[in-house]
Amino acid sequence: MGRFSEDELHAVVSRYEATRAQALTERDEQLRAFHAAGWRPVDLQRVTGYSRETIRQALRPEVRRATNISRRRTPPQPPADYRPYGDRKPYVVAEILTALHGPTEGTVTLPPHLDWSGHAEYDLNRPARLASMYKVVLTEASTAEDLNAWLDADLLRRLWPTLWLPPQLRQRWEEAFPELAATRSDAA
Repeated sequence: MGRFSEDELHAVVSRYEATRAQALTERDEQLRAFHAAGWRPVDLQRVTGYSRETIRQALRPEVRRATNISRRRTPPQPPADYRPYGDRKPYVVAEILTALHGPTEGTVTLPPHLDWSGHAEYDLNRPARLASMYKVVLTEASTAEDLNAWLDADLLRRLWPTLWLPPQLRQRWEEAFPELAATRSDAA
């Protein structure tokens, strides 16, 4: 910051803004004069290279004011009854953990209703792919049978603390199985 002060910087910006505003006003006045002399908006566009909207705003200052006012408004808010997707998604929770008897090794290919990514093949001997498969099955399962067929209770307990899951899903599972929540606190 050294030899320059904030006041000097504010002065530079203020001069620029004043010059820009004045140049805009002069340009719009000249475009309106050309238009009054018979130039069509399309001709003004062709010669200047300005967009149709720029020419429209130059010829009708009230349009520019209305456009600028609408840009300053606060962004739209969701409806009062809006619920985030995670709160609406029907996550499936196993009835009992001991029913989870899915594969524990080798390579598996998940069915399309669980993984439609095109990379539905998982090598369960690779920890990252194993965790990825568990996340997919937990988030996309539509029945308890999906969970029972593709998850293993012991592996789920081991992976649970490190899985990246939607908070709503994690909460539902941990409410149903407090032992899973305990594995997270043990890992911390």
